[in-house]
Amino acid sequence: MTTTLVTLNLNGIRSAERRGLLKWLDKRKPDVVCVQELRATPQDVEDELRSLGGRQSCWFPAVKKGYAGTAVISKKPPTRYVIGLGFDYLGNEGRAVRADFDDYSVISLYVPSGSSGPERLKVKLAFMEMLLPWTKELLREKRAIALCGDINIAPTALDLARPKQNVKNSGFLPEEREWFAKLLASGWTDTVRAHNAGVEALYSWWSQRGAAREKDIGWRLDHVLTTPQFHERTQRAWIEKDADLSDHAPVCVEFE
Repeated sequence: MTTTLVTLNLNGIRSAERRGLLKWLDKRKPDVVCVQELRATPQDVEDELRSLGGRQSCWFPAVKKGYAGTAVISKKPPTRYVIGLGFDYLGNEGRAVRADFDDYSVISLYVPSGSSGPERLKVKLAFMEMLLPWTKELLREKRAIALCGDINIAPTALDLARPKQNVKNSGFLPEEREWFAKLLASGWTDTVRAHNAGVEALYSWWSQRGAAREKDIGWRLDHVLTTPQFHERTQRAWIEKDADLSDHAPVCVEFE
């Protein structure tokens, strides 16, 4: 029996619903959905949208209105939820939710963007540095864990349409790619790339300027990183580029 896991940056849950989020979920029927950038609190939306059509849900909204936020939404209830990352930095921005099921766990993670300017880039890099020890603690659990979400890094030149033009832009900076490489070296697997080795134009985000989506000038910023115990259970992984629910695309993994 297989389970389908989806991660998606919504760019606002109400905006995503106007673009057909609930209909898409009803058609695809994923078992677990990790979402980022809710831009709302549970009280801001109707019950059906809060639970994505009657599913179990745990939201971690940002304190700031209309900003960030993560959630894990699933068909069956988990054994527990864990809110946050265990450190206080950006703790009011709703950056992570974990859900533990009987024999696996998923985490919805939203790494800050650093593209708005030097100050925000400093915030992103500081957050990433704090994240590294946390990811190592997860590996030490020796458990099947999928770390899912908008990590805001294209890890290699294969993961964006115009690498040469973006070497000085956040999302493809050398220090960001080095950090991602450290994650993989520590024991995490980039499961989407592992199942699509060498595939070009495997993008999950497009700028809303310059007809980037129509021209497929994209970046792969959304990832499912897995512990060895989870990765060995995966059967396939893909990005549904045509879903058009947000400026990001759903990233999907099927596992036993």
